[in-house]
Amino acid sequence: QVQLVESGGGLVHPGGSLRLTCAASGFTLDYYDIVWFRQAPGKEREGVSCISSTDGSTDYADFVKGRFTISRDSAKNAVYLQLNSLKPEDTAVYYCGVERPESLNCRLNDNRFDARGQGTLVTISS
Repeated sequence: QVQLVESGGGLVHPGGSLRLTCAASGFTLDYYDIVWFRQAPGKEREGVSCISSTDGSTDYADFVKGRFTISRDSAKNAVYLQLNSLKPEDTAVYYCGVERPESLNCRLNDNRFDARGQGTLVTISS
């Protein structure tokens, strides 16, 4: 059974950190581009970060550059998103999705996911 499961969300104060995990089962993540995206209540979905299956290159949305880091652990068949210097506007449900690569670079948006997880809630509040 193909499955993606996100974990690691929670409630943190502004300036705090979290590490989100996207764990895959039933397939190998290495063959896919992986995208972390988020959706806040009443807002559009927005791509946060992605990592390419071809060369491991990464991309970040401008609003998280320098604060978030995406990484892949092939041995654990998982992808992580390290969230640092969190802001209240980072509050959202964070999802991971996978798509077959169509170019050397991964895409933050306009994705055609082959699978996606159920999300993990990140809340930033004092």
